[in-house]
Amino acid sequence: MPVRFRIQDPALADPLRHIEQLVRRGGGRTWLVGGCIRDLVLGRQPRDLDLEISGLPPGQLHTLLTEQFSVQFVGKAFGLFKLQGLPIDISIPSRLLTDHESAQGLLRQSDPGMDIDEALARRDFTINAMAWDPDTLEFRDPFNGRADLDAHALRHISECFTEDPLRVLRGMQLAARFGLTAAPETLALCRTLTQEGQPSERLWEEWKKLLLQGVKPSLGLQFLRDCGWLRFYPELAALQGCVQDPVWHPEGDVWIHTLHCLDWFALECTGNNNDDLITGLGILCHDFGKPATTTTDYGRITSRGHDQEGEAPTRRFLERLTNQEDLINQIIPLVLYHLRPRALYDANASDSAVRRLARQVKRIDRLVRVARADHAGRPPKPFDGFPAGVWLLERARNLEVEDQAPAPLVLGRHLLELGIQPGPDMGRLLDECYEAQLDGLFTTLDEGLVFARTQLPSMR
Repeated sequence: MPVRFRIQDPALADPLRHIEQLVRRGGGRTWLVGGCIRDLVLGRQPRDLDLEISGLPPGQLHTLLTEQFSVQFVGKAFGLFKLQGLPIDISIPSRLLTDHESAQGLLRQSDPGMDIDEALARRDFTINAMAWDPDTLEFRDPFNGRADLDAHALRHISECFTEDPLRVLRGMQLAARFGLTAAPETLALCRTLTQEGQPSERLWEEWKKLLLQGVKPSLGLQFLRDCGWLRFYPELAALQGCVQDPVWHPEGDVWIHTLHCLDWFALECTGNNNDDLITGLGILCHDFGKPATTTTDYGRITSRGHDQEGEAPTRRFLERLTNQEDLINQIIPLVLYHLRPRALYDANASDSAVRRLARQVKRIDRLVRVARADHAGRPPKPFDGFPAGVWLLERARNLEVEDQAPAPLVLGRHLLELGIQPGPDMGRLLDECYEAQLDGLFTTLDEGLVFARTQLPSMR
């Protein structure tokens, strides 16, 4: 069936045209597949291209591509190529073979003559199993992916789905990105799979897509729950059934609250992937301490100390996904101090308190985003704009600590000039100077040096 799509970005359209020409000259055929076709069907412009080339063996295709592109030959056995500097991946149809001598027990082998419909049958979900030939304009949709997109249905294609268990996490992020509900048979199949033994790098990529591209992250997490995969994330599973004060949290338990918070976060994403990822993970984890601290005292449900109690489960959860310690250490303070904006606002706290908070979290702007989502995630409780966050951000901007900790004015080299040698005495004096700076006792280097000199007699 002829269908006309248009790729508007010249950075994608021009290379695609050149690839088509090279492949046609070699006697092959170019198919756009996967996410880029899904996006085009939805009327969206793709940000990258996945191409499947039929009719050409890997070596010949590699030779043709290198005429115009810098090519990375990723999978020689089954023909996978990446074009350096371009968001374009190229593959040759392949089939999964049994090989008892291989370490994994599985081996893929390229099959350039494979029919496109058979190649699509090896993919994960129907919405990703469409193909389009930009030369002939032929559109292939053998598993009714277009109809499933229209129906907002997430449906696996066949038992081949089980070849890669992490397709379950792909389903999680796809549900969040496109507002999909999983078919019952797909949920049933996912329940039979496990993520045990899978590399954390692959887990991490799917979780990032959930937070950075999810329009409604709650749908992704509900999919994860419905297919039984919360068993691999006990910190999330524990939120289910963890009750909250119905006056303050009319939305329900901590699980429901967290889903609402994440959906609010998705509405306010900035487009800065690093900031959004750290903030989104802070929101996801902000109440991990509640299951261990929730009690009923005199008929009232409380979770005293849940902010501090949340550090350990947050670290366990994040370390299961990534070994990026610096990233984890940026998220932990958002959990530890997510109640602080409201507390400082209620107390009309001093500049010193704001500076100290900036020292603790480094990024008050991210903390306010976490606290704002926490405040908003309580429907049907009306959202009032979170005045505590507005107040704190204004104070932090005025003090120039909105997105950084206060930089110490008095440094070691300054104390050397005062005759203080490196060692414990210098360390103590530097700490005293920094604390005094946070308290507002001085605001310039000259004033800081005057303060340092006043402390010298006590050190001798």
